[in-house]
Amino acid sequence: MVNPPTDPVELARIAQHLATLRLEHRDLDLAIARLQADIDADELAVKRLKKRKLQLKDSIARLESALIPDEPA
Repeated sequence: MVNPPTDPVELARIAQHLATLRLEHRDLDLAIARLQADIDADELAVKRLKKRKLQLKDSIARLESALIPDEPA
């Protein structure tokens, strides 16, 4: 098990990275919605954006998990 970082500088860096990833995730959501609203949308582009959005979601979940201290059993 990995203990979450306790260094305030590292915690701030992770929090900033999380904010950046969340912003990109939200922006992708909007871009996907705009593309899907277009009847001539490139389906491959939509699939790529969705894949990137899923990767971001996984990265966000990993970072959030790293910030939560482990509970003793």
